[in-house]
Amino acid sequence: MPCVVLIGPPGSGKSTVGKALARKLNCAFRDTDTEVETVAGKSVSAIFVEDGEKRFRELEERVVLENLTSFDGVLALGGGSVMTESVAGVLRGNQLRVVYLEVSLAQAAPRVGFNKDRPLLLVNPRAQWQALMEVRRPTYESLATKKFSTDSAKAPEIADNIIATFGLTQGRVS
Repeated sequence: MPCVVLIGPPGSGKSTVGKALARKLNCAFRDTDTEVETVAGKSVSAIFVEDGEKRFRELEERVVLENLTSFDGVLALGGGSVMTESVAGVLRGNQLRVVYLEVSLAQAAPRVGFNKDRPLLLVNPRAQWQALMEVRRPTYESLATKKFSTDSAKAPEIADNIIATFGLTQGRVS
């Protein structure tokens, strides 16, 4: 099982914080969106356009569930993966350290860029992001062991806070 699982919306810094945390813990980092792209042989955006969201969610569910049981580093989940009941069930049913990285729209916008690489944010991206958050926020909050805002803190600082909160040892995973 992963030493820490990061959840949150697009632009919350899951990959950036995850990489910083993995470096500090001297362990591997994995982003499930990247893993889905590897399995599919194409970008998340291409999967959405060519195969549809349903196919993306099927691939995502499989990749996330595999990683939740077999990967032992820092794992960043795709923003919508927690909305799949099987994924939420694993996150609820295990003694995982699940960190919700919270971000405001004002901070997420420049990070995400609301571009074509974010298929769910193509049409009226700010409104879409807010609508996604209205649906997802309660799930993020209910699954999280701890929540950290990424609005004003830098990734290494957030990583340090995660390490301190869970009593992890820098340089090796406890």
